[in-house]
Amino acid sequence: MAWQEIGDRVFTRRFQFFDQQIGVVLGGRDVLLVDTRSTPAQAREIAAELRELTREPVSVVVDTHWHFDHSFGNSVFRPATIWGHVRAAEQLLRDGPGMIEEVARELPEIAAEVREVVIDPPERTFEERATIEVGDRVVELSYHGRAHTDGDIAIVIPDADVLFAGDLLEEGAPPSFGDSFPLEWPATVEQLLPRATGAVVPGHGAIGGRAFVEDQLAAFRRLAELAHAVHEGSLDVDAAIAGSPFGPDTPRTAFARALAQLSGELA
Repeated sequence: MAWQEIGDRVFTRRFQFFDQQIGVVLGGRDVLLVDTRSTPAQAREIAAELRELTREPVSVVVDTHWHFDHSFGNSVFRPATIWGHVRAAEQLLRDGPGMIEEVARELPEIAAEVREVVIDPPERTFEERATIEVGDRVVELSYHGRAHTDGDIAIVIPDADVLFAGDLLEEGAPPSFGDSFPLEWPATVEQLLPRATGAVVPGHGAIGGRAFVEDQLAAFRRLAELAHAVHEGSLDVDAAIAGSPFGPDTPRTAFARALAQLSGELA
Protein backbone atom coordinates (compact mmCIF):
# COMPACT_ATOMS: atom_id res chain seq x y z
CA MET A 1 0.00 0.00 0.00
CA ALA A 2 1.06 3.62 -0.51
CA TRP A 3 1.98 6.09 2.20
CA GLN A 4 -1.09 7.63 3.81
CA GLU A 5 -0.94 11.04 5.49
CA ILE A 6 -3.07 10.70 8.62
CA GLY A 7 -2.12 14.04 10.18
CA ASP A 8 0.07 16.99 9.36
CA ARG A 9 3.34 15.42 8.10
CA VAL A 10 2.53 12.12 9.81
CA PHE A 11 2.39 9.12 7.50
CA THR A 12 1.72 5.41 7.72
CA ARG A 13 2.35 2.58 5.32
CA ARG A 14 0.66 -0.79 5.71
CA PHE A 15 2.87 -3.69 4.66
CA GLN A 16 1.43 -7.03 3.60
CA PHE A 17 3.90 -9.09 5.64
CA PHE A 18 2.20 -9.48 9.04
CA ASP A 19 -0.23 -6.71 7.95
CA GLN A 20 2.07 -4.29 9.74
CA GLN A 21 1.78 -0.53 10.14
CA ILE A 22 4.96 1.56 9.93
CA GLY A 23 4.88 5.25 10.85
CA VAL A 24 6.85 8.32 9.81
CA VAL A 25 6.90 11.80 11.34
CA LEU A 26 8.51 14.64 9.39
CA GLY A 27 9.71 17.82 11.08
CA GLY A 28 12.04 20.24 9.33
CA ARG A 29 15.01 18.16 8.21
CA ASP A 30 14.33 15.47 10.82
CA VAL A 31 12.64 12.15 10.08
CA LEU A 32 11.28 9.90 12.84
CA LEU A 33 10.46 6.29 12.02
CA VAL A 34 8.11 4.15 14.11
CA ASP A 35 9.34 0.51 14.04
CA THR A 36 11.70 -1.11 11.54
CA ARG A 37 10.09 -4.44 10.51
CA SER A 38 11.47 -7.99 10.66
CA THR A 39 14.70 -8.10 8.65
CA PRO A 40 17.34 -5.80 7.18
CA ALA A 41 15.86 -6.43 3.72
CA GLN A 42 12.44 -5.29 4.92
CA ALA A 43 14.01 -2.25 6.57
CA ARG A 44 15.78 -1.37 3.33
CA GLU A 45 12.38 -1.54 1.64
CA ILE A 46 11.15 1.11 4.08
CA ALA A 47 14.20 3.26 3.38
CA ALA A 48 13.65 3.06 -0.37
CA GLU A 49 9.97 3.90 -0.11
CA LEU A 50 10.68 6.81 2.23
CA ARG A 51 12.14 8.62 -0.78
CA GLU A 52 8.55 9.18 -1.86
CA LEU A 53 8.18 11.45 1.18
CA THR A 54 11.59 13.00 1.78
CA ARG A 55 15.22 12.99 0.70
CA GLU A 56 16.36 13.38 4.30
CA PRO A 57 17.70 10.30 6.11
CA VAL A 58 15.96 8.85 9.14
CA SER A 59 17.30 10.70 12.17
CA VAL A 60 15.28 8.99 14.92
CA VAL A 61 13.86 5.48 15.26
CA VAL A 62 11.34 4.54 17.94
CA ASP A 63 10.72 0.87 18.72
CA THR A 64 7.22 0.39 20.11
CA HIS A 65 8.46 -2.82 21.79
CA TRP A 66 11.23 -5.39 21.47
CA HIS A 67 9.61 -8.04 19.22
CA PHE A 68 11.49 -9.01 16.08
CA ASP A 69 8.93 -7.65 13.62
CA HIS A 70 9.31 -4.20 15.15
CA SER A 71 13.05 -4.01 15.85
CA PHE A 72 15.10 -6.39 13.70
CA GLY A 73 15.58 -3.72 11.02
CA ASN A 74 17.07 -1.19 13.47
CA SER A 75 20.68 -1.39 12.32
CA VAL A 76 19.78 -0.39 8.76
CA PHE A 77 18.91 3.13 9.93
CA ARG A 78 22.11 3.93 11.81
CA PRO A 79 23.49 6.45 12.60
CA ALA A 80 19.95 7.40 13.61
CA THR A 81 19.24 7.58 17.34
CA ILE A 82 17.07 4.68 18.51
CA TRP A 83 14.55 5.14 21.32
CA GLY A 84 12.57 2.59 23.30
CA HIS A 85 11.49 1.55 26.75
CA VAL A 86 14.32 0.48 29.03
CA ARG A 87 12.92 -3.05 29.40
CA ALA A 88 12.40 -3.40 25.66
CA ALA A 89 16.06 -2.55 25.10
CA GLU A 90 17.15 -5.03 27.76
CA GLN A 91 15.01 -7.82 26.38
CA LEU A 92 16.07 -7.26 22.79
CA LEU A 93 19.71 -7.46 23.86
CA ARG A 94 19.08 -10.57 25.98
CA ASP A 95 16.63 -12.53 23.83
CA GLY A 96 17.18 -11.13 20.35
CA PRO A 97 20.04 -13.45 19.35
CA GLY A 98 18.01 -16.55 20.18
CA MET A 99 14.98 -15.10 18.46
CA ILE A 100 16.89 -14.96 15.17
CA GLU A 101 17.07 -18.74 14.93
CA GLU A 102 13.55 -19.19 16.27
CA VAL A 103 12.17 -16.93 13.54
CA ALA A 104 14.31 -18.66 10.92
CA ARG A 105 12.78 -22.01 11.92
CA GLU A 106 9.20 -20.80 12.13
CA LEU A 107 9.28 -18.57 9.03
CA PRO A 108 11.51 -20.35 6.52
CA GLU A 109 10.48 -17.92 3.78
CA ILE A 110 12.53 -15.20 5.51
CA ALA A 111 15.17 -17.44 7.13
CA ALA A 112 18.04 -16.16 4.99
CA GLU A 113 17.01 -12.55 5.54
CA VAL A 114 16.59 -12.86 9.30
CA ARG A 115 20.03 -14.44 9.67
CA GLU A 116 21.44 -11.12 8.40
CA VAL A 117 20.05 -9.32 11.46
CA VAL A 118 22.43 -7.40 13.69
CA ILE A 119 20.79 -6.97 17.09
CA ASP A 120 20.81 -3.22 17.70
CA PRO A 121 18.74 -2.20 20.74
CA PRO A 122 17.69 1.34 21.62
CA GLU A 123 20.40 3.36 23.33
CA ARG A 124 18.00 6.14 24.38
CA THR A 125 15.67 4.59 26.92
CA PHE A 126 13.15 5.78 29.49
CA GLU A 127 10.95 4.42 32.27
CA GLU A 128 7.69 6.40 32.08
CA ARG A 129 7.82 9.37 29.70
CA ALA A 130 10.12 11.02 27.20
CA THR A 131 9.88 13.84 24.70
CA ILE A 132 11.67 14.00 21.36
CA GLU A 133 12.09 17.11 19.27
CA VAL A 134 11.61 16.34 15.60
CA GLY A 135 12.54 19.54 13.82
CA ASP A 136 9.83 22.06 14.62
CA ARG A 137 7.57 19.67 16.51
CA VAL A 138 7.40 17.43 19.56
CA VAL A 139 6.77 13.69 19.80
CA GLU A 140 5.75 12.22 23.16
CA LEU A 141 6.64 8.69 24.29
CA SER A 142 4.87 7.10 27.24
CA TYR A 143 4.75 3.81 29.11
CA HIS A 144 1.47 2.80 30.73
CA GLY A 145 2.12 -0.66 32.14
CA ARG A 146 2.57 -4.27 31.11
CA ALA A 147 0.40 -5.65 28.34
CA HIS A 148 1.56 -7.24 25.08
CA THR A 149 5.06 -7.25 26.63
CA ASP A 150 6.54 -5.57 29.68
CA GLY A 151 7.95 -2.73 27.58
CA ASP A 152 5.25 -1.49 25.19
CA ILE A 153 5.09 2.24 24.58
CA ALA A 154 2.63 4.68 23.04
CA ILE A 155 3.77 7.46 20.71
CA VAL A 156 1.74 10.65 20.42
CA ILE A 157 2.20 13.52 17.97
CA PRO A 158 0.13 16.22 19.69
CA ASP A 159 0.07 18.78 16.88
CA ALA A 160 -1.26 16.14 14.46
CA ASP A 161 -3.58 14.36 16.92
CA VAL A 162 -2.10 10.94 16.10
CA LEU A 163 -1.46 8.00 18.44
CA PHE A 164 0.81 5.09 17.50
CA ALA A 165 -0.09 2.22 19.83
CA GLY A 166 2.22 -0.53 18.60
CA ASP A 167 0.94 -3.97 19.54
CA LEU A 168 -0.96 -2.68 22.53
CA LEU A 169 -3.68 -2.70 19.86
CA GLU A 170 -4.10 -4.97 16.85
CA GLU A 171 -6.85 -5.03 14.26
CA GLY A 172 -8.02 -7.91 12.10
CA ALA A 173 -6.48 -10.80 14.04
CA PRO A 174 -6.09 -11.90 17.67
CA PRO A 175 -3.18 -10.31 19.51
CA SER A 176 -0.02 -12.27 20.20
CA PHE A 177 0.15 -13.35 23.84
CA GLY A 178 3.54 -15.11 23.94
CA ASP A 179 5.16 -12.90 26.60
CA SER A 180 2.09 -10.91 27.51
CA PHE A 181 0.41 -9.96 30.77
CA PRO A 182 -3.29 -10.48 29.93
CA LEU A 183 -4.67 -9.42 33.30
CA GLU A 184 -2.83 -6.08 33.16
CA TRP A 185 -3.52 -5.42 29.48
CA PRO A 186 -6.98 -3.82 30.06
CA ALA A 187 -5.68 -1.22 32.52
CA THR A 188 -2.84 -0.34 30.17
CA VAL A 189 -5.14 0.12 27.18
CA GLU A 190 -7.57 2.17 29.28
CA GLN A 191 -4.83 4.75 29.80
CA LEU A 192 -4.67 5.30 26.04
CA LEU A 193 -8.23 6.62 25.88
CA PRO A 194 -7.45 10.26 26.81
CA ARG A 195 -4.98 10.41 23.91
CA ALA A 196 -7.24 8.63 21.41
CA THR A 197 -8.84 11.80 20.08
CA GLY A 198 -7.72 11.43 16.47
CA ALA A 199 -6.16 8.69 14.36
CA VAL A 200 -5.09 5.59 16.30
CA VAL A 201 -2.52 3.40 14.56
CA PRO A 202 -2.27 -0.22 15.74
CA GLY A 203 0.84 -2.31 15.26
CA HIS A 204 -1.03 -4.47 12.76
CA GLY A 205 -4.22 -3.90 10.78
CA ALA A 206 -6.39 -0.93 9.91
CA ILE A 207 -6.17 2.52 11.49
CA GLY A 208 -9.02 3.41 13.82
CA GLY A 209 -10.08 5.98 16.37
CA ARG A 210 -11.41 6.14 19.91
CA ALA A 211 -14.17 3.60 19.20
CA PHE A 212 -11.54 1.09 18.12
CA VAL A 213 -9.65 1.57 21.41
CA GLU A 214 -12.88 1.16 23.37
CA ASP A 215 -13.70 -2.05 21.50
CA GLN A 216 -10.24 -3.46 22.18
CA LEU A 217 -10.49 -2.48 25.84
CA ALA A 218 -13.82 -4.30 26.17
CA ALA A 219 -12.31 -7.37 24.53
CA PHE A 220 -9.32 -7.45 26.88
CA ARG A 221 -11.60 -7.03 29.88
CA ARG A 222 -13.76 -9.92 28.72
CA LEU A 223 -10.69 -12.10 28.18
CA ALA A 224 -9.61 -11.38 31.75
CA GLU A 225 -13.10 -12.31 33.02
CA LEU A 226 -12.94 -15.62 31.16
CA ALA A 227 -9.51 -16.33 32.61
CA HIS A 228 -10.84 -15.73 36.12
CA ALA A 229 -13.69 -18.16 35.40
CA VAL A 230 -11.21 -20.83 34.28
CA HIS A 231 -9.10 -20.21 37.38
CA GLU A 232 -12.16 -20.58 39.61
CA GLY A 233 -13.19 -23.81 37.89
CA SER A 234 -16.49 -22.66 36.40
CA LEU A 235 -15.15 -22.85 32.84
CA ASP A 236 -12.55 -24.90 31.02
CA VAL A 237 -10.00 -23.46 28.62
CA ASP A 238 -11.73 -24.81 25.51
CA ALA A 239 -14.98 -23.11 26.51
CA ALA A 240 -13.10 -19.91 27.29
CA ILE A 241 -11.49 -19.94 23.85
CA ALA A 242 -14.88 -20.58 22.25
CA GLY A 243 -16.26 -17.54 24.05
CA SER A 244 -13.23 -15.34 23.51
CA PRO A 245 -13.95 -11.85 22.15
CA PHE A 246 -10.98 -12.36 19.83
CA GLY A 247 -12.65 -15.38 18.23
CA PRO A 248 -11.86 -19.10 18.09
CA ASP A 249 -8.32 -18.40 16.87
CA THR A 250 -7.40 -16.90 20.25
CA PRO A 251 -4.10 -18.55 21.24
CA ARG A 252 -4.20 -20.91 24.21
CA THR A 253 -1.19 -18.92 25.38
CA ALA A 254 -3.56 -16.08 26.30
CA PHE A 255 -5.15 -18.20 29.00
CA ALA A 256 -1.92 -19.93 29.98
CA ARG A 257 -0.34 -16.55 30.72
CA ALA A 258 -3.43 -15.24 32.52
CA LEU A 259 -3.68 -18.36 34.67
CA ALA A 260 0.02 -18.10 35.48
CA GLN A 261 -0.63 -14.57 36.69
CA LEU A 262 -3.58 -15.69 38.81
CA SER A 263 -1.60 -18.53 40.38
CA GLY A 264 1.35 -16.28 41.14
CA GLU A 265 3.64 -18.25 38.86
CA LEU A 266 3.99 -15.19 36.63
CA ALA A 267 4.75 -12.22 38.84
